[in-house]
Amino acid sequence: MSDTAMLSSSAIFDGPLGQLFEMGGPVMMVLAVIALAGFVTFIYLMLCGALYAPRLTGRLKKTVKLWQSSPDNVKPAQVRQEAGTYGRMNPLLHLVANTIEARQDDKDPGQIRETAARDAQHALEPFEAPLKIIEVIAALAPLLGLLGTVMGMMEAFSAMAATEGRANATQLSGGIYEALTTTAAGLVIAIPFAALAAWIEFRLRRIHKVINSTLVTVLNSPAQSEALVQPDATEAPLEPEVVVPEDGKKPEGFQMPAKQQLAHAAG
Repeated sequence: MSDTAMLSSSAIFDGPLGQLFEMGGPVMMVLAVIALAGFVTFIYLMLCGALYAPRLTGRLKKTVKLWQSSPDNVKPAQVRQEAGTYGRMNPLLHLVANTIEARQDDKDPGQIRETAARDAQHALEPFEAPLKIIEVIAALAPLLGLLGTVMGMMEAFSAMAATEGRANATQLSGGIYEALTTTAAGLVIAIPFAALAAWIEFRLRRIHKVINSTLVTVLNSPAQSEALVQPDATEAPLEPEVVVPEDGKKPEGFQMPAKQQLAHAAG
């Protein structure tokens, strides 16, 4: 069994892949390492995005709408409990629940906004480092490929100088071909990682927009139901109170209310 594994591994390194590494030299090994690192980073980012990315679920939308229409009926502890294990991995759920809880406790609005902004930034931090790694790989791969090409060209012209210019075109073109291999490899690595970096950045902007709009909705909604008390139209308006001086004399311009006038006239 071990002999079979050794034969298969030797076949891999003696095949086209081995020839590619032999032509590219040490720069090709570095390109292979950063390509593997970028692939692992992308897989990690996809797993984190599937489990821990802030997302506005249907249940969370209903909670926000209920908070807008009837804030007294929203219970943050109950919202967390009903979300389930997978739902509690959603950072946006905790952002909304914590903000509603702070609003219900009548905390300082400025402090609530600062806390919500800080927690929103923390929710996006796990995705910023992998994105930066992918961006660095996309920028570094073509430069490494160019470095390998320059080193290969230097080696080819050094061999030509050693033969005092007697090297034929076949030997020179072979050296140039080997030198350009690293440039091609660098571009092959850089192009997909550049596209991935742009896609991930677009997704993060969308997530940031969703977080911002949701928190603004929660912060601008009233913390409790405000019932406007309408005056009863059937109730007669109160008549103004008349203050009579202690000496019993009526002040100038004094006019007795209509009911009192009728009472005096009757008797």
